[in-house]
Amino acid sequence: METLIPVINKLQDVFNTVGSETIQLPQIVVIGSQSSGKSSVIECLVGRDFLPRGSGIVTRRPLVLQLIHISKTEIENRKQESGDGQTLEEWGKFLHTKNKLYTDFEEVRQEIENETERMTGNNKGVSGDAINLKIYSQNVVNLTLVDLPGITKVPVGDQPEDIEHQIKDLCLKYISNPNSIILSVTAANTDMATSESLALAREVDPEGRRTLAVVTKLDLMDAGTDAMEVLCGHVIPVKLGIIGVVNRSQADINTKKTMSDCLRDEASFLQRKYPSIANRNGSPYLAKTLNRLLMHHIRDCLPELKTRVNVLIAQFQSLLNSFGEPVEDKGQVLLQIITRFAAAYCNTIEGTAKNIETTELCGGARICYIFHETFGRTLESVDPLGGLTTLDVLTAIRNATGPRPSLFVPEISFELLVKRQIRRLEEPSLRCVELVHEEMQRIIQHCGTQQEMLRFPKLHERIVDVVTHLLRRRLPPTNSMVENLVSIELAYINTKHPDFAEAHSVHKTAVEDTQERRMVAKEGTPAKVPLPEVMENKENKPIQTPMRKLSAREQRDCNVIERLIKAYFLIVRKGIQDSVPKAIMHFLVNYVKDNLQSELVSRLYKKEEICSLLDESEHIAARRKEGHEMLQALQRASHIIGEIREIHLW
Repeated sequence: METLIPVINKLQDVFNTVGSETIQLPQIVVIGSQSSGKSSVIECLVGRDFLPRGSGIVTRRPLVLQLIHISKTEIENRKQESGDGQTLEEWGKFLHTKNKLYTDFEEVRQEIENETERMTGNNKGVSGDAINLKIYSQNVVNLTLVDLPGITKVPVGDQPEDIEHQIKDLCLKYISNPNSIILSVTAANTDMATSESLALAREVDPEGRRTLAVVTKLDLMDAGTDAMEVLCGHVIPVKLGIIGVVNRSQADINTKKTMSDCLRDEASFLQRKYPSIANRNGSPYLAKTLNRLLMHHIRDCLPELKTRVNVLIAQFQSLLNSFGEPVEDKGQVLLQIITRFAAAYCNTIEGTAKNIETTELCGGARICYIFHETFGRTLESVDPLGGLTTLDVLTAIRNATGPRPSLFVPEISFELLVKRQIRRLEEPSLRCVELVHEEMQRIIQHCGTQQEMLRFPKLHERIVDVVTHLLRRRLPPTNSMVENLVSIELAYINTKHPDFAEAHSVHKTAVEDTQERRMVAKEGTPAKVPLPEVMENKENKPIQTPMRKLSAREQRDCNVIERLIKAYFLIVRKGIQDSVPKAIMHFLVNYVKDNLQSELVSRLYKKEEICSLLDESEHIAARRKEGHEMLQALQRASHIIGEIREIHLW
């Protein structure tokens, strides 16, 4: 059991080197109100006067204090000599001063003050950055303590307004650690029911399973009163117990009364005032109790601690693997990255990528959606006769007849009007090209989320530029082809198209209509008044007369043209709906897929640029370094824990 606390101290050393709070180690956290006697309790445990003193908040940074017991044999075996040539018996060592040893504890106090002011200044503010101090002595028991700033309510002087919340949050950060023992310090000359430290401990440890109460200043209680009820746990029950101690007075400190004399006077006072419980109180008993509690607490936490370390080793190993090893052959690595990117890009289009999106369509699926949903529905929403009025149709018919009245509906009017409608298909077709181009641009970012792309930001940027340039270069020929598809339909109106059956029925109707007109002419039926005429006003400006009702023949002619336009438009729309996606696939999508890798190699694989392209991101380099240090620390921690045999736990 005695080996457990040194193990935790070793683990604390390991994790201090990387500054990590990933592992919550067992430790004793000392909390108490300002001037409750926390510092005096800790100094009695150490047997040395070494903590800063004064008015207001003196402890303004957490002090992680490791007490390490050394035997006389170890002292004799140490060949290290102090400056005056005498063998070291007691010394302190700070983490931030590396291997410097402090044999004068007045220097230890001064260093704590200097290091505190370095982080917090001299405005009495607090900081969460801990000071780590080890004290080696044959007069101490193995302990790990954390001394926290005293709890205060009202800011004094130049303290910040939220000083109460700052200190409370700092205390909660440490005592919330389930692996910590809470040492709650309360002065005997105050009401235990109003103890700030006990109230704070109860917030995180409501059952009091890991809280030990210390009652200080027993000698300063009012005459005629004592703390017997409190020390016996009748007032505030605490499961780990309540221990009373007698602090050094300010006069003792001023006269530099030795710690051994103070401990002797404490024992004398307890024997005189509380004879029945004197052996369960006092600073020596507190030190032994803390040592015992901490060892048992470490024993209980050890299995979970070991599991936690092993889990973190696996996590950090995986993290380091994702960052990759430092690059040696940059040319080979560049080709590998280009190949993987090109493969990932093509696989995203083909739908064979390893990481398939489940929240939204992307890649080839999105392109398919654009072809058959977005583009298809847009074309279907185009009205064959949209934007075409009856007046437009009739005007076209009349313009196609010239000065002579026509017996048949002129074909030229149909051709003129149907071309006008077919041109309306060009805009949605070009919009389809634009949507596919945007999706292929978006695929770059989808493939660029790979860790190696983040690792080399310059290479990532250049790859994006090359692919973007390739896509932009393929956009004009694709647009040109789509425009040509519409122009091809406009170049020749194929009225003999096998699907254009409407033309045959219209032709039959036109012949019957001509025969009817001839019969009407023989009977002498007066000709019908033509559609609105354009007249000249006095200012020689053309004006249009109001629309009148169409004659039966005019209505029939318009219906014929509209039926022909609608029938032929649907044939052309069907062809455009089929040919535009094929053109986009050939000129844009498939071309990029087939030429992406060769384009990347030709543009990026240049001897003079390889080194600069593979300059690693500072963020990734820093993360790898931190991860490597943390992995080494965890492996050392695992080795230290592994050295503990089951026999040592009992």
